[in-house]
This record gives sequence, structure tokens and C-alpha cells, in this order.
Amino acid sequence: MSQARKSGGSQPGERAILDRELADLPPELRWRTWMGRIEAVLFASATPMGHDDLVELAGQGASIEMLIDDIQAELTGRPYELVAVAGGWMFRTKPHYADAIAAATDRGAGSHSFTEMEMAVLCAVAYHQPIDRAGLAAIFGQGVSRDLLARLRFKELITTGPRSPRPGAPQTFVTTDAFLATFDLGSLRELPELGAQSDD
Repeated sequence: MSQARKSGGSQPGERAILDRELADLPPELRWRTWMGRIEAVLFASATPMGHDDLVELAGQGASIEMLIDDIQAELTGRPYELVAVAGGWMFRTKPHYADAIAAATDRGAGSHSFTEMEMAVLCAVAYHQPIDRAGLAAIFGQGVSRDLLARLRFKELITTGPRSPRPGAPQTFVTTDAFLATFDLGSLRELPELGAQSDD
């Protein structure tokens, strides 16, 4: 009965009860079980998961960072790895296998395939955020369509930022955690430097 309650018998809106401490298990098996839980949850997640998300899966005496280290050590030699992204952790395939993955999935239907202009606007937002449409127009020498911005928002790569100080207080755009995850960035500080032509 308790097994059913733990694995999915909770009522709508209730959180499933999970035995975090696993006090009835020997220490080594307890640790392996915590590792398995974290690996399974990260594997099932499409977005990075942070320390606060994962701490629910292990006992109070467990170090999430040490559990992550042990999982990463076990992935040596696998075609995927567990990496720190956007303030959390996420599974990624290793760069060495990029050509094989591209060859197998080259159908032009990827959820994060971009036109040249979409990528340019995304880069402009990333480097100049928060930025409004007038700011983008100044960069590109022409207006940026609402449809293009809507596509980037639909892909959850940009979102609404603080109101601009310009007259009329237009909305601005900023990047999201999904942007960081898509481009394997831990934070915006990891963006490549713009180079000599960037404004100081």
C-alpha cells in the first residue's frame, strides 16, 4: 500500500511522498539509490535542474554536489555527460558526437533551428539586454518584426524585460534560462567577448 502511495497514488495537487532518508538501507546502497534518483530526474527533465530541485531526492546528510560528482565519474566513456548549465545541471551529448547526431536528425525540423536573422536578433538581445525594438532597429538599421520576436519568445529563448526609460516606456527583451541551456552557458558571463568593434 505504501509503495502505491509513494509512486503515484497521491491526489491531484498533492506531492507524492518520497522516503528521502532510506534509513533501512545500508550506506552504500542508500548512496547508489540517491544517485539513481538524481540521474533519473535529470534524464527526464528537458531543462536544467538546480540544487533546490534535487535536494528533495536525497536525505539530509547527502551532498548533492558529491552525488553529482559520482554520477559524472560514472559517465566517463559514455557519449553523453552531466554538465552545469544555467545555474543547474543537465544531460548533454558530448561535442565529439555532434556530426553523427546532425547526420541522423538532419530533417530541418529541429525545435531550435534558426534563420540567420533570428540568430542575429537573439545575439543582439543577449549582448545588449534589456533592449527594446527601437534599440534593435538601431543595431540592424531597420525594424525587427514582431513576428520574429514572437518566434523567439515561443521558443522560450527571450522574454519580456523591464520597461525602457524611453518615452512611452516600451517593453524590453531579455534572454531566458532556456537560452543559456540551448547554448550550453552557465551564465551570461560566459558569452564570448564581442571584440574590438563592440562599444565600451
